Amino acid sequence: MSPAPTLNVRRHLQDGHVIPAHPLALTPARALDERHQRALTRYYVAAGAGGMAVGVHTTQFEIREHGLLRPVLELAAETADAELARAPRPFVKIAGLMGDTRQAVSEAEGALALGYHAGLLSLGGWDDAPDDALLRHCRAVAATIPVMGFYLQPAVGGRRLGYRFWRELSEIANVVAIKIAPFDRYATMDVVRAVAASGRDDLALYTGNDDSIVVDLLTPFPVVSGGRGLERRMVGGLLGQWAVWTHRAVAMLAEIKAARGQPTLDAAWLRRAAALTDANGALFDARHGFAGSIAGLHEVLRRQGLMRGVWCLDPRQRLSDGQAEEIDRVLRTYPELTDDAFVTEHRDAWLA
Repeated sequence: MSPAPTLNVRRHLQDGHVIPAHPLALTPARALDERHQRALTRYYVAAGAGGMAVGVHTTQFEIREHGLLRPVLELAAETADAELARAPRPFVKIAGLMGDTRQAVSEAEGALALGYHAGLLSLGGWDDAPDDALLRHCRAVAATIPVMGFYLQPAVGGRRLGYRFWRELSEIANVVAIKIAPFDRYATMDVVRAVAASGRDDLALYTGNDDSIVVDLLTPFPVVSGGRGLERRMVGGLLGQWAVWTHRAVAMLAEIKAARGQPTLDAAWLRRAAALTDANGALFDARHGFAGSIAGLHEVLRRQGLMRGVWCLDPRQRLSDGQAEEIDRVLRTYPELTDDAFVTEHRDAWLA
């Protein structure tokens, strides 16, 4: 594949977009289902997403153990590029990066060769490392590829990261964005405050808090920078939740951007925020500590005909007891969140 097409990654991310975390479509034998994997990528492009993230938690970190990292990254990039060639527009391809420094740099080099524009850097596996070691690691990866920092919630493999870490990460020039996903309001504020204190107004903040999407995107966070009181906003989201109902998410983000410019906020947004959080609780299996978070997304896509089943690479990852019934409940309660009609209209073409 050729190098990534020209894209001002920093500016594109600052504009704020829906960026789905790309799932992994498997056959009953738990092999890569290329037909449905391509269909998913086509869906995200057609839905109007501003990019996609591949090789991340929602894609299953285990793809590395199964030799699927490069094939999955390559298939997604090829498919997205082919779709965008028909109707060109800016679209950021983000590759998940993880492991020790040698592994993460190698993954970054491979992603660049496949046409990816940036890397979402997971610090899973660095549980006991001091901040200085983490920052050296981040600098090494950022010397290879533009980096999106990643605060991953501890429940699914992340670790606690304090204000000092985020303050110093913000000073790395090639860090272009941060995905804030600790599922913790105090930790979320730590990141926003740290970025503001760095003076970096070119560093895009993306919500990864699937339990607080609407509130994150509507909130003008009060911060101090250079001794002045300011506001910072999360401009978009890179989310597992947005791997489903993506067409509706794109429309919602456009509505949120319009609402930000109004002198007062319609209280109806509070209801919409609660509805999406409730729905996410079912999909992500919050009742069971997020054990079925990936399978829950698969179940929605299976019902829409975009995946054949909910299989994960790890057979232990499956729908939890009662999770399917919870998904039934939120589908009945919040049909306005779904994009079933859009998917039905285009699914056959995506699967062709």
